[in-house]
Amino acid sequence: MKKVIITGADGFIGSHLVEALVRQGYETKAFVLYNSFNSWGWLDSCSKDVKGKFEVFSGDIRDSNGVRHAIKGCDAVLHLAALIAIPYSYHSPDTYVDTNVKGTLNVIQAARDLGVSKVVQTSTSEVYGTAQFVPITEDHPLKGQSPYSASKIGADQIAYSFYASFQTPVTILRPFNTYGPRQSARAVIPTIITQIASGKRKIRLGATSPTRDFNYIEDTVSGFITAMKSENTNGEVINIGSNYEISIGETAQQIAEIMNQEIEWEVDEDRLRPSNSEVERLWASNAKAKKLLGWEPQFGGIEGFKKGLEKTIQWFGDPKNLAKYKIDIYNI
Repeated sequence: MKKVIITGADGFIGSHLVEALVRQGYETKAFVLYNSFNSWGWLDSCSKDVKGKFEVFSGDIRDSNGVRHAIKGCDAVLHLAALIAIPYSYHSPDTYVDTNVKGTLNVIQAARDLGVSKVVQTSTSEVYGTAQFVPITEDHPLKGQSPYSASKIGADQIAYSFYASFQTPVTILRPFNTYGPRQSARAVIPTIITQIASGKRKIRLGATSPTRDFNYIEDTVSGFITAMKSENTNGEVINIGSNYEISIGETAQQIAEIMNQEIEWEVDEDRLRPSNSEVERLWASNAKAKKLLGWEPQFGGIEGFKKGLEKTIQWFGDPKNLAKYKIDIYNI
């Protein structure tokens, strides 16, 4: 693998992946969403040591011709481009099918036709719905409890079908709840941190009882790169998770303790999912990742979680970074 393209490179995880790949010596191509501002998202403020050392392609994964043009000449594709906000999927589901399902088809079709050596399809723990057993293995039933999760189930199945039908070298990587610097404020950890950092002591949240398996960005990035390099994972679905479960309420308390603040929280009705749509419990089994990839989290357990939170809080605590967020607006 010499040349790697990352779709969704302008986003949270994608921008960290670009940096990691450049540092490891890969010829790196960043596929970003075309816009008239010529913005490259988080890559506009990437680390100085990688600035100018990667190629940028502006396009849209919904455009099959552009996708084919972007992927040509690449050895591997890390496909992260997607619409991911669950609340937005409730009132704009068409866009999720177009971007997540059709966009994935465009990527996989181009990869097959161009003879790409490896495709890593980005899944999500949301495809499992509320855990029917824990820890959740890759054999857990899939349940689309939101239009977003349904579209990701569809995208995963499109990707797998190309492996089954045409032997396209696809690995489906299923990260659980990734967090860290640059994450959108629509996610719960940045929501809590930014409210506290801006001086608020009464924090507005949605449901606080659901549990999540939080995965620090460095662990997620290493999972992607390891999966890309692996030769024995074609056709496989692999969880990337910390194997540690914590509730949203407990997470808020951990963040407050690290930031040395006393907080209370109130439920914001606008932040609640419809009752049957809320995923009440997520807890990853990462045994398969350990077995097939030799991957295991460096930020696992409560101590690892605290370490990841400290690094995240430090980044958001920089006034230049905090200023990028509209704290008083609920981001869907």
